[in-house]
Amino acid sequence: MTDLTQLSIAEARDKLRAREISAVELTEAYLQAIEAGNKALNAYVAVTADKAREMARASDERLAKGEGGALEGVPLGIKDLFCTEGVHSQAASHILDGFEPAYESTVTANLWADGAVMLGKLNMDEFAMGSSNETSHYGPVVNPWRAKGSNRDLVPGGSSGGSASAVSAWMCAGATATDTGGSIRQPAAFTGTVGIKPTYGRCSRWGIVAFASSLDQAGPIARNVRDAAIMLRSMASPDAKDTTSVDRPVPDYEAALTGDVRGLTVGIPKEYRVEGMSAEIDALWQQGIDWLKAQGAEIREVSLPHTKYALPAYYIVAPAEASSNLARYDGVRYGLRVNGDDITGMYENTRAAGFGAEVKRRVLIGTYVLSAGYYDAYYLKAQKVRTLIKRDFEQAFEDVDVLLTPTTPTPAFAPGEITDPVEMYLNDVFTVTVNMAGLPGISVPAGLSADGLPLGLQLIGKAFDEETLFRAGGALEEAAGFAARPDAWWTV
Repeated sequence: MTDLTQLSIAEARDKLRAREISAVELTEAYLQAIEAGNKALNAYVAVTADKAREMARASDERLAKGEGGALEGVPLGIKDLFCTEGVHSQAASHILDGFEPAYESTVTANLWADGAVMLGKLNMDEFAMGSSNETSHYGPVVNPWRAKGSNRDLVPGGSSGGSASAVSAWMCAGATATDTGGSIRQPAAFTGTVGIKPTYGRCSRWGIVAFASSLDQAGPIARNVRDAAIMLRSMASPDAKDTTSVDRPVPDYEAALTGDVRGLTVGIPKEYRVEGMSAEIDALWQQGIDWLKAQGAEIREVSLPHTKYALPAYYIVAPAEASSNLARYDGVRYGLRVNGDDITGMYENTRAAGFGAEVKRRVLIGTYVLSAGYYDAYYLKAQKVRTLIKRDFEQAFEDVDVLLTPTTPTPAFAPGEITDPVEMYLNDVFTVTVNMAGLPGISVPAGLSADGLPLGLQLIGKAFDEETLFRAGGALEEAAGFAARPDAWWTV
């Protein structure tokens, strides 16, 4: 690891434009960091070193001519859920073995158009189904952080665990991620990084392997709020190829970082004080309230009465959509094929061998709730609850500008520590409501647990008002002054 990998995206961008460093030098520094650390962390499932060097050389040529884009020469990691032309894109699943698409996702195409450099594809929970990055076909990702005085591995959160781990361990300047029920914000909280899930429709979903189409949304994981703002501006765009993307201009999110929250009203949802929440999470939440109040924001308690129904409703809607989306994987056209006596046998054998246990569990749940006789009792009822959750937020936002909550109920835990699926799903208790309502949410590192592990606070905003989220998030970040870093044990 060199000093170059310690640069934030904003710092690297400025040094590249000033020609103080070259894109090739920066890229080589990150490739060396990946070489030194990936064996221990398992954050990357594919490293595209030759492609990265080629893209960096092209960036240097453009920078020399003064033609650099917004992310010119900045090396990024890409979650394996994003299709990248001619490069491993397998959603960390055995069933997509060998799949290298002939097309580029809209989000990654936007990043390359702005000059970003691709370092490789990042590990994740299979098909984005998981909260710990233990379900990947390529093995679990390891969190760069360890508890004080312990050598025990910890999970980085999921499903974007590879993205969070790589950013936290200085193995990329920033990373793309996706969030269906908390898969950007929860790993960001576990790794001391910043993650924003934008409003549903802000980023195109075209070319991103689908989990639950009405919930999935792409966003960045970065080292600080400014870097997340820079990345999101490049990632977001309207897209005619995605009918759920919204045709509205993408603001300059970086310009929203005024550091001034005077005049903002911050809502504190009383229903988020859930049973079993640890005292240190509760204390951090109160600290966040005090920080924003001291900076001039008005604090107001609000009620989101249907919050308690969000998690069960989510775990009906998401698996239902997953069972529909994953029906396309049958071994016929691409990926894994396991032969059978007839075509039905081939389908069955391919899916049995190709899908992992968690994916099978969710497909079975989804198929069940969509089946005749159960559709009205489960899926239709869950969609009605979703409407009520959305209405709760709309009513709350009549009186407040943003909401402040914890991101996760606990700090990072050890692999294998949670074996009960329901207990694992409870990791999403503070994050799923945002996806159900299609709203933006950002997680900002705000402190350390008693064991020295990162803890995050979440800000939730109005639809398409990411600017206010960044404004409040920047102020929260400044007040927290989170400067802790993991010891670089993985390079030894």
